[in-house]
Amino acid sequence: MPRYAFAQEVQKHFDELAFDQERWQKRNRYYYADLVALCQFLVPTGERVLEIGSGNGDLLAALKPKFGVGIDFSAAMVEKAQERHPDLQFFCQDAEQLTLNTEPFDTILLVGVISYLADIQVVLERLRPFCHGRTRIVSVFHNYLWEPILRFGEQIGERTPQPAQNWLSDSDMRNLFGITGYTVVKQGRRFLLPRRIPVIADWVNRYVARFPAINHLCLTQYMVARPQDTEVSEPSCTVVIPARNEAGNIRAAVEQMPRLGRHTEIIFVEGHSRDNTWEVIQQVQAEFAEEWDIKILQQAGKGKGDAVRQAFAAATGDILIILDADLTVPPADLPKFFEAIASGRGEFINGSRLIYPRSREAMPWLNTLANKFFGAVFSYLLDQRLKDTLCGTKVLWRTDYERIAAGRSYFGDFDPFGDFDLLFGAAKLNLHIVEVPIRYQPRTYGSSNIQHVKEGLMLLRMCTFASQKIKFN
Repeated sequence: MPRYAFAQEVQKHFDELAFDQERWQKRNRYYYADLVALCQFLVPTGERVLEIGSGNGDLLAALKPKFGVGIDFSAAMVEKAQERHPDLQFFCQDAEQLTLNTEPFDTILLVGVISYLADIQVVLERLRPFCHGRTRIVSVFHNYLWEPILRFGEQIGERTPQPAQNWLSDSDMRNLFGITGYTVVKQGRRFLLPRRIPVIADWVNRYVARFPAINHLCLTQYMVARPQDTEVSEPSCTVVIPARNEAGNIRAAVEQMPRLGRHTEIIFVEGHSRDNTWEVIQQVQAEFAEEWDIKILQQAGKGKGDAVRQAFAAATGDILIILDADLTVPPADLPKFFEAIASGRGEFINGSRLIYPRSREAMPWLNTLANKFFGAVFSYLLDQRLKDTLCGTKVLWRTDYERIAAGRSYFGDFDPFGDFDLLFGAAKLNLHIVEVPIRYQPRTYGSSNIQHVKEGLMLLRMCTFASQKIKFN
């Protein structure tokens, strides 16, 4: 069908549907409720949100934006939306010719609208001026495998009548994002039973639909993308070094530290050591006072996670880096992490010790097995490929950490290690997580503080808890 004819047919259809849409939404309320729940999970409240194809505005209103704008090419739909939600702004425009006199948005929604766009590529390109470096494009569309089922639903009066539409696979959508200058940071599928069958439907949609093989059959597909930011800034940096019984590594940590960004701050956090770690930290701070900006703290609580949070609260750098004091990840590798985040190639940088060969002394076989296991579990839970979740070296922007901390109540303060707290928080914010491979080396002083069995069981409990919040929500 010619592009113009396609657009005309779609516009005419939704003008006519405007007066009957509420009835169809009530008829399919189970599906629409899940759609709202998905978007509420993906989009934080209080953001600047633009919705393309906003319909009657109910979805946009459900997200409770600080500033919400809806665009629809149906004048009847726009009029209805403005009546229902006078606190939001709605405009009748064609997304291919979008013009708004406003600042960029934090989130742009393309929910259920991709199927009706005459030129998806043009629309995605048109959205670029309304994005800043942290904007997220949230696209939700139907799995093309459901086309015959949904068409049958129309014929028997169980689904809203549809005009001609596009049917895209996830690879189609990922390609469209790529050629228009966006990077996909998250994707997934959900919702296997679109009709509410008491008890059964909720159980199937929450659990069965998440099994890897069955998941490919789900009705709803979603992708979250971000603009590919090519600007390279010169941010400052804070390197946080939690240290417990690491007296022999403190001096080397400073001596081997590279300069990162326009200013590098080092924060040591001593955590109830049995050796003279605190005394050595004080000596090193005094000795290198003219060369380095070094802060020193003594941990108030317990656990590495508590130490990191205490140091992050005192940090002044734009970028925050965690470096374990055992120096099994050498400080000389930190520029790789810094460049990855400062260049915009990633927004949360995680070290990976499982790419290059490593000695049994550096990582015993049991540790390797555990790291690979938890990497697979996290990849499944977060819908993002991760190889080594337990590497202690993690890097993120301080502004993103503040957002993670502000939303910590969603998961609760349940992680004494800190790794999961940051990874789950980053995934919840749809940050672009990338891994930087490093060569893992044996420690030269002291012994590991890890209690393998006790901490392994704790990690399993944390994964089980988090799965209810992320995967089976």
